[in-house]
Amino acid sequence: MFSLKSNGTTIIKRILTTKILFKSYSTSSNVTVTRNDKYSQVTEEDISYFKSILEEGGVITDKDDLRMYNTDWMNKYKGNSKVALRPKTTEQISAILKHCHSRSLAVVPQGGNTGLVGGSVPVFDEVILSLGLMNKIEKVDQSSGVVTCQAGVVLETLDHHLSRFGYTVPVDLGAKGSCQIGGNVSTNAGGIRLLRYGSLHANVLGIEAVLADGTVLDNLSCLRKDNTGYDMKHVFIGSEGSLGVITRVSLLTPPRPTSVNVAMFGCKDFASVLVALQRAKTELGEILSAFEFLDRKSMDKVVAHGKAKDPLSESHDFYFLIETSGSNKDHDKAKLDLFLENILAAEVVSDGVVAENVTQATDIWKVRETIPEALQKAGAVYKYDLSLPLSHFYKIVEVMQDRLGDKATAMGYGHVGDGNVHLNISAPSYSKEIYDIIEPFVYEYVAEQRGSISA
Repeated sequence: MFSLKSNGTTIIKRILTTKILFKSYSTSSNVTVTRNDKYSQVTEEDISYFKSILEEGGVITDKDDLRMYNTDWMNKYKGNSKVALRPKTTEQISAILKHCHSRSLAVVPQGGNTGLVGGSVPVFDEVILSLGLMNKIEKVDQSSGVVTCQAGVVLETLDHHLSRFGYTVPVDLGAKGSCQIGGNVSTNAGGIRLLRYGSLHANVLGIEAVLADGTVLDNLSCLRKDNTGYDMKHVFIGSEGSLGVITRVSLLTPPRPTSVNVAMFGCKDFASVLVALQRAKTELGEILSAFEFLDRKSMDKVVAHGKAKDPLSESHDFYFLIETSGSNKDHDKAKLDLFLENILAAEVVSDGVVAENVTQATDIWKVRETIPEALQKAGAVYKYDLSLPLSHFYKIVEVMQDRLGDKATAMGYGHVGDGNVHLNISAPSYSKEIYDIIEPFVYEYVAEQRGSISA
C-alpha cells in the first residue's frame, strides 16, 4: 500500500505508466467499435481464481443473472461480459485487478449502474467489477461531520445514516435510492444541491483507490486542511474508473437543515427564469439550496406518462423550482415571503405554489426528478448533460429543435444555478437520421460557447 502524500512523485509515475486495463470509453448505437485483440478473454482458469478469493455468490456467471450487469439503466447499451465479480474488501479488489493486469483482461468498474450514457456497462466482454457489496459505513465523526465509508454505500442509505447524527450528504440526485457514493465520486456527480454545497471536489477529503496493477493507494485523509504534498484525490474525482477503482471515501458532510421550504413557479420565457435566479441569489442568499428549471415539453412528458401532476392550475412555457434550507423556520419563511412578493410584483412569474407540508414538497420535487423516467416511457431518447454559460443555457434546446423540425422533440431541464442543462431529444424510435442531425453538432456548439460535457 502506498500513501499518496508521502510518495507523491512515485505514485504519479505509477499512475502514468501502469498499463490501463479499465474500459474508458463509451459508444453510441450508431458507432461501430472493434474489440482490441490485445485484451484476453476470460477462461475457466480465471473463473476458478476469482472463486478462490471471493466468497460464495461473489462470482456471477449465469447468463440470466448477468443481464442486469450487462445492461444500462435505459436498456439502450448492452455488453456481453461472461462474469461479474462482487468483492467485499479492498484487498479482494487488489487481487482481482492484479490478476486481470497480468492476464490482460479488460475491466469495467460498476457502481449502482444508474448512469444514462452507458459508461458503467461493458462494450464487449470486459470483466464487470461490481462494488455493491462494499457497503459498510465505517465511521461518522460527530464533531466534524466527516464520514468514512466504502464505495458501494448507496447515497440514500448514507444520508439516512447521517441523519442520526444531524448531518446530510452534500450531493443529492434523482437516482439517490440506487446510486453509490463511489460512483458519485468517480463521475464527480453534481445534482440538485451543487448550488449550495459545491461539487464533490469541495467535499471529498480523501479516497482509497486501487490501480489497474493492484496497487492500493491510501489517500484517505479526514482532514479538512491538509497541505502535505500532492492532493491526488482530485485526479480520481471525475476520472470515471479510468485511473483506478475508488474503494473508500472520506466525505465532509454539512449540518442537516431543520427548516426546508419548496416552491414552484411558472413564467412566460427563459429570460424570466434568469431574472428569478438572480433575485433568488440576492434575496434568499445563504438559505437558497436549489434552483431547478424545466420547460413545457418536459412537464408534458411527466404528466402524460403518469409520473407526477402539474402543481400549478394553468400551463406555462417555463417552470422553476426553488428550495431553501436553513435552521430558523421564521427567519427562512420571512425571506421567502419577501422574495415571492417581489417577483410577483415585478411580474417575473405568472403563477406559483409553496409547499405547506412534506407531502406537497415531495410532490413538487417529483415533477423534476421523474423527467428521465417519463422520457424513457415516451420512446427513444437522446440525452446530453451539458454545462453552458447562462446566456446560451436554453438556446441549445431551441437551436436543436430548429435542426430536428418535426422529426423529434427537443426539450430541456436542469440545474440553472450551476449552468447545467439536460438536453433531451425524444423520438418514437432511434434512427441514424436523427443521430446525424444531433451529432457532432451538439459537441461543436458546446465547444464554441466554451462549455463542457458534464456527464
